[in-house]
Order: sequence, then structure tokens, then C-alpha cells
Amino acid sequence: MNKLFRYVYQKYSPQYKTTIGADFVTKEVQVEDKPVTLQIWDTAGQERFHSLGAAFYRGADCCVLVFDVNVQKTFDTLNNWHDEFLKQSGASDPDGFPFVLLGNKADINGGHGRMISEKKAREWCASRGNIPYLETSAKEGYNVEEAFLCAAKAALQNENSSEIYFPGISETTSEPEQRSGCAC
Repeated sequence: MNKLFRYVYQKYSPQYKTTIGADFVTKEVQVEDKPVTLQIWDTAGQERFHSLGAAFYRGADCCVLVFDVNVQKTFDTLNNWHDEFLKQSGASDPDGFPFVLLGNKADINGGHGRMISEKKAREWCASRGNIPYLETSAKEGYNVEEAFLCAAKAALQNENSSEIYFPGISETTSEPEQRSGCAC
């Protein structure tokens, strides 16, 4: 959540509060001269909240996976998070769905306590279809803007290459019915 606050409000709090269920923020940005509204959801990482995933993942345009470069376990669970997201999101093209990987807390101890090398993280990204990778520090604000801009660009690129479909909207509406009612 600190990454979100750093990104949206340019603030950081050393008192980390664990996400319960999910939290979200919005931010208006310009991506290549196009106005874009980002709706960023931070879902809880604890096992007890995994069943909520489908409700939050459906309709996502990009998934940002985050691990702590200083804690091996957070890196070891990336495959599970990646696969679980694809399963619960119902992505129409799982192989082409955009992900971004962030190695967070890159600032701690000048990198001396680091458990996951940049090389290892990039190898994981390559094995998953060349996912973009950035190292970040929510505390220092390092690469946070760039990380969300990367995610926005990935989502827009994916949107441009696929047809937008709204499940549940009838595709057999006759011409007169299309002209009546709301002009939305």
C-alpha cells in the first residue's frame, strides 16, 4: 500500500498497515498525450483473503506483482500469484495478458541484505513471456512513477490489440431498439 500512497499522494508512512481484503485509489495521468484514469487495486496477500481474488481481478487491464527483494519467500510465491491471477481473472488471452513485476525495498541497507538479485528477477520475467521488471523503493520514491506508467502503457497496448467485449450485453438487438432509450 505504501507504493500506492507514494504514487498517488507523494507520501510514505513507516507504519505499514496490512491490507484487509482490498484497497484502491485512482489517479489521472497522461500516457503518450492520452488522458488515462488509473484505478489501482491493492489486494491482500494473506492466504485467508485469496478467495476474494476473483471479485477484484475480473476486468483488470494489467496486473502488477510485487515482491520484497530482501525476502526470498515473497519471490518464491510469484508463480502462484501469477497463475492464480490468470485463473481467477478469467483473462481471455492468458498468454498475452500484461503483467509488470516490481522488486520493492531496493533501498534497504544499500542492497547488502538483498536475497533476490536483479538477474534472478529478470530471468523469472523472461520465463513468463518477458514481463517488464523494475526495482522500486516506496520509501525513497525510487521508480514508483515509472512502475505505474509502465503498467498503464502495458494495459493500453493490450487494449489496442484486443477487441473490447462486455459480457451480458445482447449482441442481437434490432436496429429500432438500438435507437430508443438512453443515448449513453
